[in-house]
Amino acid sequence: MSSDSHDHDGPHEGPIKTPKQLILAVVFAFVVPIFLIVLLVKYVATDNRGGAGSDGLGAEAVARRIQPVGSIQVKDASDAGALKTGEQVFTAQCSACHATGAAGAPKFGDSAAWGPRIGAGYAALLNSALKGKNAMGPQGGGDFSDLEIGRAVVYMANKGGASFAEPKAPAAAASAAN
Repeated sequence: MSSDSHDHDGPHEGPIKTPKQLILAVVFAFVVPIFLIVLLVKYVATDNRGGAGSDGLGAEAVARRIQPVGSIQVKDASDAGALKTGEQVFTAQCSACHATGAAGAPKFGDSAAWGPRIGAGYAALLNSALKGKNAMGPQGGGDFSDLEIGRAVVYMANKGGASFAEPKAPAAAASAAN
């Protein structure tokens, strides 16, 4: 009545026909994947896997990222030989604004601009230099001792028409009094 579309003339045959083929199929089915897994694990576990041009995990890069934000530097203020002169401090710090008159700073050597400031006296000028005034920060943003700032104030004021005496180092002042 109905005809079958499948022919069942003989026994079903697979690709493995001999014991040797069976052994090869078992090896390829189990041993080769295990070998590939072992190689993959070794590759993933290696330490030398940096990206091209990247040293993000290097010892130096890690040290740069975790270094302290600030540091403390202790200076010996008693060493009078290391003190800067007024001209040295002016050149190093003050000249940035006072040489050009930037931010309203009185220009170096301008008697008209320095006149009212000189009239206020050395103590007022020193106070302004140490604590800052208008656009000028404390010490003009520098890192000098109060004595060195005082010397710079005297140097600038004297070039603007004053006749202030340069402040002496504490050790020199004590030995001069004896």
